[in-house]
Amino acid sequence: MADLNEQQQTEEIQKKSLWREYTESIIIAVLLALVIRTYVVQAFKIPSGSMEDTLLIGDHLLVSKFIYGTKLPFTDIQILKLRDPKRGDVVVFEYPEDPRKDFIKRVIGVPGDVVEGKDKKVYVNGKLYENPHEVHKESEIIPKEQNPRDTFGPIVVPENSYFVMGDNRDRSYDSRFWKFVRRDQLKGLAFIKYWSIEGPWYKFNIRWRNIGRLID
Repeated sequence: MADLNEQQQTEEIQKKSLWREYTESIIIAVLLALVIRTYVVQAFKIPSGSMEDTLLIGDHLLVSKFIYGTKLPFTDIQILKLRDPKRGDVVVFEYPEDPRKDFIKRVIGVPGDVVEGKDKKVYVNGKLYENPHEVHKESEIIPKEQNPRDTFGPIVVPENSYFVMGDNRDRSYDSRFWKFVRRDQLKGLAFIKYWSIEGPWYKFNIRWRNIGRLID
């Protein structure tokens, strides 16, 4: 009888140890996922066509969180910074007019730059900014008095701020309309497509050619 009780106690201890091991493993996995998402890399999905044809609706991206530096929680201490944002970077950021939303655009102007648009052409510091990724899907030129889509500025980019635009120039709501993205609103640099589908979930088409492509 004593041997039976000892065996039952041993089994209970083993079960408790197994559950504890599972629980600890799950907690560690969750903590690692949170750390990676906060400081290293985060996944995003493209919901609109403002960055066509560079990024398509249904593209899934990985964004480097540390390349521009990240802040320690509850402090202003910045860590892991590799470099500052530069012209041509495709960045994810908090939409200035609604921080709950994430936007993705291309950096056109950095602090101190003078950005100006003339009849769909963009000039930075007086020179034509030639972006091989930009597309224009509408031929009409809208007067500056009507809205700043095709003609705007000149605008001086302030300190710790960036002027951003979508590659789909005629169908992008960006800095031409709401001005600048502050440095502390940047979430990271988009660098690779890890998945890409076209169409609704129940009838989607996988874009195999896009998967694994670097974003430039």
